[in-house]
Formats: sequence, structure tokens, C-alpha cells
Amino acid sequence: NGDVDEAAVRRLARRQIAGGVHFLVPCGTTGESPTLSHAEKLRVVELVVDEANGAVPVLAGAGGYDTRAVIELVRDLASAGATGILSVTPYYNKPTPEGLFRHYGAIADGTDLPIVVYNVPGRTACNIAPATLLRLAEIANVVAVKEASGDLGQMCEICRAVPDDFCVLSGDDAFTLAVMALGGTGVISVVSNEAPSRMAALVDQAAAGDFTAARATHERLLPLMQVNFVESNPIPVKAAMAELGLLDPNYRLPLTPPAAAAHARIVDVLAATGLSRAGSPPARQRQASLAGT
Repeated sequence: NGDVDEAAVRRLARRQIAGGVHFLVPCGTTGESPTLSHAEKLRVVELVVDEANGAVPVLAGAGGYDTRAVIELVRDLASAGATGILSVTPYYNKPTPEGLFRHYGAIADGTDLPIVVYNVPGRTACNIAPATLLRLAEIANVVAVKEASGDLGQMCEICRAVPDDFCVLSGDDAFTLAVMALGGTGVISVVSNEAPSRMAALVDQAAAGDFTAARATHERLLPLMQVNFVESNPIPVKAAMAELGLLDPNYRLPLTPPAAAAHARIVDVLAATGLSRAGSPPARQRQASLAGT
């Protein structure tokens, strides 16, 4: 009937934790946050916090173009048990660098939770320049950036310039290996929804400096990383997860099911990647994908 599938939320949270992810991100944009009501966001976070039960941090999505509304949501998410916040830049408004600094400063003033800034100009028409991010990194509880600009030069500059205790997370699965080679910390991932143990392996291998193993894992996952954007995210990943038997393929408008040709490509890539309907790779492939963790 279009309501949030609470049982599925719980199952998916457990599956991510079992797959070795290091933190959970409910109500990110891959989690369809733009079409969730305020109450639904709080409920999803409550469910994920309950399933995590302290095993991993819960970084809840809370961004938008109205600073006051974001501050209110952050306060409510903290009450729901979130242990951190992922906050996308204001979209449509196109704030100036000073506006961005004041926006995140106001959010930080309103909470004690650590904040991860989310930069995805392809979606928001708003880029956080490295100089602005360095100013934000001086705020005590602004602790990381999810960098999805697609600009490798900007990523290089950010990794070079930020303080040692400031985390740089890739916002694109395909850039994870490159960002970590530059000194980044990891990724907030789309592919992890389909293959959490494999993405965890990629991050663990890169963090350990085993770039030979990390490159091999990256190469195996690259077709999945690419097909997840054959149509607008999160349409393909949701279709893939439905194929794996992980959820029902229901979409809230304005999202719609993928076109037949796109769906066929998704199915083909899942088969080529070795993912089964149960959502796990065959045992031999699973062992290989986790080598070096």
C-alpha cells in the first residue's frame, strides 16, 4: 500500500551488519529520503537503531534547503537514537560559499552529534569548494565529508588539505579505491545495499594497504557500480534488490520502475557478478571477495 516496509528495513539493517559494514546510513538519498515524511524518517531511524543495538554507528540522513527545518529534523533524529548525521547541501537554493558555511554552522550549533557533510553537485547544483570545506572542518562536530563531486582533482585537493582527523568518504562507489589511495577513509555506498560483504572487503583491503586485492575486488564490482546508474539512483539498486528477493519493488512517485531494457541489463549484471536470489555470492566467490580483510 506504499507504506514503509518495517520488516524489510529491519532485515536489510541486519544484513548490512552481518556483511561487515562499519556504519549504517538510514534515510540517505538511496534510501528515498526525499519522499519520506518527517515521521517516516524518524521511524526508519528508530528501526535501524534498534537492529544495530550499538554494534555499529547509525548515521541518519538530514539535509535540505531550509536550514531551520534541517535543525529541527536533526534534533528529532538524535532523540530517535541516531549517533551521527549525514547532511546533503541545500539544493535548488544554490547558496554562496558563505551561505554554505553558515548553514552547516547553524546545524552544528544545534546538535552535539557528529556531522558528515554531503557534497553531490550533480544532484544539488551546489558544490562545496575545498576552501569552504576547510572552513567547515574547523567546526568541532563537522567530522567528515561524503565527496561525490565526480571531480578527481577536487578530491585530491581535499585529501591533501583537510586535517588528519577529518574523514574523506567517497560518495561514488567507483571512486572508492581512488579516494582511499589518496588518503580517504572509505565510502558511503550504493553497491553495499546489494553486496555489503564485497564492498566492506574493498574498503578493508584498501585500508590495509593491500591495493592488489582491492583492485581485484573493485574490478569484480565495477559492472554493478555502473549499472546502478543506468537510470536515476535509486531505481536500479531497488530493482536489483528486488531481483535478489530482498524487498518488494515499490516506488514512490516521481520515481518509477526501470524501463525493460534497463531492467534486463540489471539482471544480466547480477548474474555476471555472481549474486544469487538469496542476496549472497557463492561460497568460493565470497571467500575471494573477502581476502585480505
